[in-house]
Amino acid sequence: MSFKINRVYTRSGDDGRTALVGGAKVLKSSAQVCAYGEIDELNSLLGLVRCELTQATQALDPVLEGFQQELFDVGAEIASPPDAVPKGMWRVDEPAIKRLEACCDEFGQGLPELDSFILPGGSRLASLLHLARTVCRRAERSIVEMKCAQEEQQGATASAEVGKYMNRMSDALFVMARWALQAEGRESPLWVQASKRKQS
Repeated sequence: MSFKINRVYTRSGDDGRTALVGGAKVLKSSAQVCAYGEIDELNSLLGLVRCELTQATQALDPVLEGFQQELFDVGAEIASPPDAVPKGMWRVDEPAIKRLEACCDEFGQGLPELDSFILPGGSRLASLLHLARTVCRRAERSIVEMKCAQEEQQGATASAEVGKYMNRMSDALFVMARWALQAEGRESPLWVQASKRKQS
């Protein structure tokens, strides 16, 4: 499959509709468009995360690039009606989910056991990874909303594994945030119960 993009603006979406793969037009406010839009937002945020990597955290780079590549395909899967799936398009499957679980295990090795919830923060990189995690969760919720809407219309597109995939990716980003802090010799800020916090 080859692409040529010669012009960014097309004016075809000026009426508030956009074309899915195959040409079908839907409202830009549809659950389907919102879902793949949030996948795009997550992908963009991961690009920013990669720009913040240091020598100590460089091991994350190839993994995050892999996430970006696959997220592009996830967006295409969501934007492809069942009768317009491009030939050879990568689709989320069980091995992809297993790879994310293995990623959690790999970067989770050696991290101290948590006895408290943690606060997003500790470094700019860790904070961005936590932000990416929350965007990933939002995308997962949008996928659930999209699938509910599609079931009502008997027009489901994305596979059942897509939601699982996004769930595991958010887990992986959480582990990576903790790993990044440890790699840079920092600790995760911990949540303190209200009864134990100093009141100003």
